[in-house]
Amino acid sequence: MKITMLETTKHEIALNTRMPFRYGIVSMTALPHLFVRVLLDVDGTRRWGMAADHLPPKWFTKNPQSSLDDDVAEMREVIDRALAIAASAGTVHTVFDLWKKIYDDQKRWAQHTPYPPLLWGFGVSLVERAVIDAFCRATKMPFARALRENLLGIRLETIYPELEGLAPADFLPRIPPAQIYVRHTVGLIDTLREKDIALTDRLDDGLPQSLEAAIRAYGLTHFKIKLAGDPDKDFAWLLRVADVLDNAKTDYRYTLDGNENYRDPDSFRLLWRRLEKEPAASGFMRRLIFVEQPFHRDIALSEEMREALRGWPDRPPVLIDESDGGFGDVPRALHCGYVGTSHKNCKGVFKGIVNAAWLHRMRLLNPDGRYFLSGEDLSNIGPVALLQDLAVQATLGIEHVERNGHHYFRGLSMFPLEMRKTVLRRHGDLYRRHEMGYPTLDIRNGRISVAGCLEAPFGTGFEPDELGLL
Repeated sequence: MKITMLETTKHEIALNTRMPFRYGIVSMTALPHLFVRVLLDVDGTRRWGMAADHLPPKWFTKNPQSSLDDDVAEMREVIDRALAIAASAGTVHTVFDLWKKIYDDQKRWAQHTPYPPLLWGFGVSLVERAVIDAFCRATKMPFARALRENLLGIRLETIYPELEGLAPADFLPRIPPAQIYVRHTVGLIDTLREKDIALTDRLDDGLPQSLEAAIRAYGLTHFKIKLAGDPDKDFAWLLRVADVLDNAKTDYRYTLDGNENYRDPDSFRLLWRRLEKEPAASGFMRRLIFVEQPFHRDIALSEEMREALRGWPDRPPVLIDESDGGFGDVPRALHCGYVGTSHKNCKGVFKGIVNAAWLHRMRLLNPDGRYFLSGEDLSNIGPVALLQDLAVQATLGIEHVERNGHHYFRGLSMFPLEMRKTVLRRHGDLYRRHEMGYPTLDIRNGRISVAGCLEAPFGTGFEPDELGLL
């Protein structure tokens, strides 16, 4: 097979949230949303592929000293660099070969910059997704089948020699789930109860605002609760959230997300011991699935952290997220005492696949161990980013995924009318037409349908030109 990149384009749309989303060290109220398109020649067949994502400040770097404009400028730079590498890559034999060329060249370039792997890898991931989309369109092959049959040409052993002889079909589900549970984000400044919404803050946009209202509207059973990094504040916060969830009378499950806010293991352990001893939290604590990245990346994979985690035998299951910036980080994390990592497309599709393979290997070596590949979010929304992310999550067999874009954004109301019509026409299983006219996620009994995303080439069942971006 011969694959050549012929052309690339970008298109940006400014978005505003319907209410602030507090995560880590920032409250997000507005940000750019970027579309990337690539024209690929696959054995003489030329097809456009697309990808999209938010450019979210303060997630890839968590640098409190930089301005929001500087953060966005850095994201644009790493994306432009990855596009330039792809455009000059020449002819390759597989999608994996093209991705590896972009990844390796971007990594060499980034060594002369202050950019961490999580940031420069974001640029690679956007181009990677667009290339996968173009390939699947050119070959008329849904992503799940292309991956399972390894038509993308993945060679796992080039990343980890220990994976020699392992193929995607060895660790992927034979049939991906057609529905996925929405794990609803509870942000640090979210209103928990309807009665607590001030009259001046009350929204009139047809969507639930409080946690209470969201549970009723969507039938939610899975949640992701943000932590601030202060044991006293987090203790009080979690008791308040637990009270709402317990009174919802649902058989709920939840995860906690520290967003790197804890700077030392003792503070987090103090929080945990207090929760374990608190009678009002006893039922809540039994419903935990895992804790995600409580510790700052500066210490998360350190020898100090390994000693702290290994010296805490009854610790909760803890995953990394932001610390999973480059290859080698997941094996290091497992050695430290973590039990897995997250997948989100912004960290890389092939990276998530390799991580899934590594965790599969660990399960074979340690059948009694617990290993997680979780599905997480970056406030993903349609018409492209969310759908491609869902296609990958389902293909990897992940059955509950953090979703919050539908909560902090007013559906797809901010996009041009033709885009909205296209999504409703092509993905009526995932979106519904809201009573106010805009497309919004169709969440029923806490779940969404991903069948249409799996049947499409790569998540999206429409052509790039149907979005009006050409």
